[in-house]
Amino acid sequence: MEEKEILERITEYVGEEQRLRDRYQRDELGREEEHARLERLEVALDQCWDLLRRRRARLEAGLDPGTEDAGPRPPDEVEGYLQ
Repeated sequence: MEEKEILERITEYVGEEQRLRDRYQRDELGREEEHARLERLEVALDQCWDLLRRRRARLEAGLDPGTEDAGPRPPDEVEGYLQ
């Protein structure tokens, strides 16, 4: 996945997150349904940001950002990071 594709996906996820929050505020979406989808979006966003950071780091180090080990990491790995 190229950087442009990652950024497009991030934009798409952020837009969906905002739409969900707007629908929830208008009581058009159930709390459980919204919560579950928001959690999935947060994980997907974390994976995208992690992938983007790792690709950029590989580029700065003079390495190929598109190698197999530069793909998205599993959710449990990305979500386990300390910030």
